Amino acid sequence: MPIINYQDGLSERLQDPGYATEYLNEALKEGSQEIFMLALRDVAKAKGISHVAKEANLNRETMYRMLSEKGNPNLSSLNKLLNTLGLTLTIGMKKNIA
Repeated sequence: MPIINYQDGLSERLQDPGYATEYLNEALKEGSQEIFMLALRDVAKAKGISHVAKEANLNRETMYRMLSEKGNPNLSSLNKLLNTLGLTLTIGMKKNIA
């Protein structure tokens, strides 16, 4: 049985917009900006960082910094990136736990 490299398998799964959406939502649930930025980097890498940077009209080096563990993008850059990936940032209400 052939063994698939985890990163290759992840990149393949992240080509599916539904999977990418769930992947990023799960990263958000962790409550860590670092985890979310690394997950967003995985999604961008799956699409090709250079291609995504160009489409988002962002400098590739700036995008790498933005998507680093310590990245802290401004909202406009984050929205450009998400839009290029076919994603959007939304806000929802927390479910009340009785």
